[in-house]
Amino acid sequence: MTLLRATAHLVYSYQSGSFLSAVEQIGASRRVVTLSVAGAVAGIGWWLLRWWTGPGGSEVSTALWRDEGRLPLRRSLGSAVLSMVIVGMGASLGREAAPRLAGAALASRLSDWARIGTAHRRLLAACGAGAGMACVYNVPLGGALLTLEVMLGVVSLRLALPALATSAIATAVSWTVLPTGPTYQLPKATLSASLIGFAVLIGPLAGLAAVGWVRMMRIAHAHRPTGWRPLVSPLLVFTAVGALAIPYPQLLGNGKDIVQLTLGTQLTAPVLLALLVLKPIATAGSLGSGASGGLFTPTVATGALLGALAGHGWALAWPGPAAGFTVLGAAAVLAAAMQAPVAATVLMLELTRTIDALMVPLLLAVTGAMLVSRRFDTPSIYSVRLPTQ
Repeated sequence: MTLLRATAHLVYSYQSGSFLSAVEQIGASRRVVTLSVAGAVAGIGWWLLRWWTGPGGSEVSTALWRDEGRLPLRRSLGSAVLSMVIVGMGASLGREAAPRLAGAALASRLSDWARIGTAHRRLLAACGAGAGMACVYNVPLGGALLTLEVMLGVVSLRLALPALATSAIATAVSWTVLPTGPTYQLPKATLSASLIGFAVLIGPLAGLAAVGWVRMMRIAHAHRPTGWRPLVSPLLVFTAVGALAIPYPQLLGNGKDIVQLTLGTQLTAPVLLALLVLKPIATAGSLGSGASGGLFTPTVATGALLGALAGHGWALAWPGPAAGFTVLGAAAVLAAAMQAPVAATVLMLELTRTIDALMVPLLLAVTGAMLVSRRFDTPSIYSVRLPTQ
C-alpha cells in the first residue's frame, strides 16, 4: 500500500486528497501520456519478469486448484510489485491482486521450508491470500470467508479456524500503518419499504449484470497476447483508456472513487450510464492486454453504478435512501460475480460498517442475483482465469 500511494502521489503530483481529485487537476494530455507510460511499464515489466523467472504462472486460483498450492516466489512478488505500480499510475484494475498473490506465495514458500504436505500447503496458501485481502481493506471476517467460500470452495470448522486466525493477525498487524476506519463513508440509510422493494428488483438485474461481467473477463483472459505481443498490447490498451479518461477521469484507478461518488449521490444519471458501460470495458481491456491486477473493486464499482442508476429511476416512483440503493447493487453484483453470497454480504457490511438498516434488503438482493447467475451456470471471476486443459 505504501508503494501504491507513493506511485500515485509521484505520478499525479499531489500530497493530499483523493486520487480522483488529482487526476481531475492534471491536463487531459497528461492523462493519456501517464496511461501510455503505465502501459509501457506493464508490457516491458512483465516481459522481463517472465524472461528472468522462466516458465511458471503466478495466479492464485491456478496454484490452489491446479498446482497443489505452489507459487513461484520471485515471479509472484515481482508480479505483485508491478501490479501495484500500474494501479497507482491509473490502470483500471484492482489493488487486491498484489497482497493476495504475495500472501499466497509467501505461505507456499514457508510451507515448503517446513515440509508441510500438499493439503496443508494448499490451505495455508489460501489463508495467505485471504489475509492479504483482509489487511488491505480492513475486512478480517470478509477475508476469512473469501478464503473459505471462494478459494477453497468449502466452509468447515477445520478450515475456518486457520482462515480466521490468519485474517485476524494480518489485519491487526496492518493497523500499525493502514487506516482502521471503513473503506467507504456511507451516509445514514434507514430501513424502508422502498428499500425492500428495490432489493427484490435489483437482485435479478444484478445477476444478469454479473453474468455479463464474468463473461467479459473470461473472454479477456482467454485472449491475452502471447509471444512478443505482451510488449505492445498494454501500451495500446492503456493509451486508449487514457483517452477515455479525458471526458471521464473516474475511469482511472481501481474504482474506489467511483463507489464513494455513487454513495454520495454525486454523479448524474448520464454519467452513471456512461461509466457503467465504460468501466467494464476498460477493466476487461486492461486484463486482456496481458497486465495483472485484481477484479474485486472494479466489480464493486460496476455493481454500485448499476444500483445507483436503477435507484435514480426507482426513487421517482418510490423515494428511498440513495446510498442504500448503491450498496444493494454493489453487494448483489459482487456476490454473483464471485459466486460467494456469504462472503460478499459480509465484505460489503465491513467495507461500509453498516448492518442494521441494510441487512434484510441486502440479503434479498444477493439471493435474487445468485438465483439468476446460477440459472446461467456462471462461474466465479476467479475460476474463469484458470488455464484450460
